[in-house]
Amino acid sequence: MVDLNSWDGLNTEKSRELYKRACAVIPVGASSSARAYPMFNPYPISFDHGKGSRFWDIDGNEYLDFVLAYGPLIHGHCPPKILDAVRKQMEKGTMCGQPTEVGVRTAEKIKQVVPNADFVRFSNTGTEATMHAIRIARGFTGKDKIIKFEGGYHGVHDYALVSIHQVVGSELAPTTVPE
Repeated sequence: MVDLNSWDGLNTEKSRELYKRACAVIPVGASSSARAYPMFNPYPISFDHGKGSRFWDIDGNEYLDFVLAYGPLIHGHCPPKILDAVRKQMEKGTMCGQPTEVGVRTAEKIKQVVPNADFVRFSNTGTEATMHAIRIARGFTGKDKIIKFEGGYHGVHDYALVSIHQVVGSELAPTTVPE
């Protein structure tokens, strides 16, 4: 298993080559600022597969995954019960642009276990979730400004994609958030 803070001597040649290819076709080599350089130095490692709490890069190095897709993989990579449920649902359709019974049942269950949840809205990404939350909060309060955690990643939209890389203990931290 590898420590991402000590890449010295680690074979990541395939990741380096894939990063070069990615930079030729994708801005900064990644479709998300959270996966892009300069967060990873000298380049990001490229994921191949994961199982449980571990994942492997395309060079075959094994890692303990503390990121867990920034939250959604709380059960780890490829948990059998979840894979079975996804397969069962996929057999009913791969995507539906209309309301579904499973969506309503899920919202009802969330309301049941979260007493102060008056309504539930689903989103495909954390970016959409924070964007909608900000829009709803602004509409409800009538205020324009929001508070964002310094150095925190809260989605790839204009309201939140500022000051996402905090370097603790350096003269760069804290970075002033633009008004």
